[in-house]
Amino acid sequence: MPRPGFVLEVDRSTPPSLFWRGEGFSLEKLPAGRSRVIYPPEPLPAIKDIDGAIRTALLNPIDQDPLPALLFPGMKLTICFDDVSLPLPKMRRPDTRQRVIEAVLDLAAEAGVDDVQLIAALGLHRRMHEYELRHALGDRIYDAFHPRGMLTQHDAEDHDNLAVIGETPHGEVLEINKRAADSDLVVYVNINSVPMDGGWKSITTGLASYRCLSAHHNGHTLQNTRSLSGHREHSALHQSIWRLGKVLRDQGPKIFQIETTLNTDMFPEQFSFISTREWEWSPRERATYLATTKALKRTPLKLARKIFHSMEGPHQMTSIQAGETSAVHEITLEHVYRQQIVPVEGQTDILTLGIPFVCPYNPDGVMNPILVMCMGLGYLFNMYRGKPLVREGGVIIMTHPTYRDFNPVHHPSYIDFFEQVLPDTTDPVVMGQKWEKQFAEDEWYRHLYRTGNAYHGVHPFYAWYWGARPAVGRQGDHRRRRPVHGAPPGLHPGQHDGRRLRDRQRRRRPHAHRHPPPRPRPPGGGRQLTWATSAPSASPSCGGCRSSAMPRRRHCRPGCGRCATSASPTASRRCPAVWWCRRSRPSSAPTSRRTGPARRQPAWCARPSTAARCRRS
Repeated sequence: MPRPGFVLEVDRSTPPSLFWRGEGFSLEKLPAGRSRVIYPPEPLPAIKDIDGAIRTALLNPIDQDPLPALLFPGMKLTICFDDVSLPLPKMRRPDTRQRVIEAVLDLAAEAGVDDVQLIAALGLHRRMHEYELRHALGDRIYDAFHPRGMLTQHDAEDHDNLAVIGETPHGEVLEINKRAADSDLVVYVNINSVPMDGGWKSITTGLASYRCLSAHHNGHTLQNTRSLSGHREHSALHQSIWRLGKVLRDQGPKIFQIETTLNTDMFPEQFSFISTREWEWSPRERATYLATTKALKRTPLKLARKIFHSMEGPHQMTSIQAGETSAVHEITLEHVYRQQIVPVEGQTDILTLGIPFVCPYNPDGVMNPILVMCMGLGYLFNMYRGKPLVREGGVIIMTHPTYRDFNPVHHPSYIDFFEQVLPDTTDPVVMGQKWEKQFAEDEWYRHLYRTGNAYHGVHPFYAWYWGARPAVGRQGDHRRRRPVHGAPPGLHPGQHDGRRLRDRQRRRRPHAHRHPPPRPRPPGGGRQLTWATSAPSASPSCGGCRSSAMPRRRHCRPGCGRCATSASPTASRRCPAVWWCRRSRPSSAPTSRRTGPARRQPAWCARPSTAARCRRS
């Protein structure tokens, strides 16, 4: 029988607590008598006969006819499934999605159904790589469906393959994948790792268009979402989704929902110390921790990421339900709560969160600063049912290196969001009104989303909206609660107010990432620098920031005043983004005692450089 979760009151005999720090770990000694540590329940036992449980669920659904009774020759059958954003880390093969879909296909073959289409419900997520599809579905399904065009990935920008189902009384338009809308039956295979997933959210988000998603994925709605753990009355997001679900149920195709839950057995045996309580570590686990941390300190960052992302978790299925969407989801939530809920009395002044190397938006990728904020303040903070763990006006400390590093293949729009939008504003409502449409309609971002493996151009806004409420506060005052990235945990609750704590961490970690200031400060202790080009160029571009010759990069325009352009090659203007100019200085730029040696352009920067130099005004 697995032990339930509990809250540990830290005393002098309590060993140090394990904290995630991105692609690494640390043990931190917490103050005795003033600290509490929340330990989750142990993994629930797995279903012994998984294939038998799947077949039983399909033949005995909840509030719906058995699946074989819904299948008939000549029908259009569409099977949709979650993408690889869950579970994390990826589970060992065979994946739950593979097992369930194979059982559905067996029943469809017995019923003589020939028109079968598989669709990966991506929403605005990136397209999955071939190796990811093979891992989720298995080689048998992939080889049978993909070569014949019967395995596709949802495209929210393919307007020819989108259909409007209806509209809610609140003006929310339900627009989903046309193949699913025209089907006689849609079977959705869902993995529920957290309470916020599943239910009507599966189709109204995974198969929706940007117009449909923008009705509830916006700054105003997510600021009024008080919980992501199943309380729909506290979540404006889920209230909107359930209104769209009512339209789908009344006016859309017939839905057969299949939801599964997993236990929290997430890491392989060699990393068992992660899920073991510290005072129960065996000598082997202690030695493994020491060896792992010492090895990671000497391992290049890219190699460390590759090692962690290659892990396959021994997740096991704990339940499976099928049938009518709302009825199935209620039972699913009961199983999720049984695995995850821990009762906690009272709120705290300071909440520490260890941020790992992965979140739902960077499988096999880079955890960039925006995703660190989203994971900590969007997901971990909001995983409560009654009240937040930290009181109003308290402090949240997140431990993560927070590198200024982005994956140019998966997150191209995140780069521009970080460099353009955040220096202008961090308020979710303001950035949504001023910037979101520009990113959403950018043709280059659309091209990368539709043909490559990039997230939609608007996706960094959604990631920021998730964490906007604890970071911005209810009245939009960003000074009320501000995260401190890269700070060590274990400060005495109530010992320092937020400002003194931030000042202390700034002195201790001068290079720790914080939210970008309203305008980038020039280097050199506040001294103003100027940027000038030394030779004219045939195209309107500058050598320091991004070129206006490429409309998808809006960092620099002729006459913008941010830096000197080739339109005025001898002009010398103050550049508020000199830190970027210094990073991308071409090889012909001179060196100086203060600025150091010249650096080449980043690999993801494909713009031509002009000979330029940076001089002090």
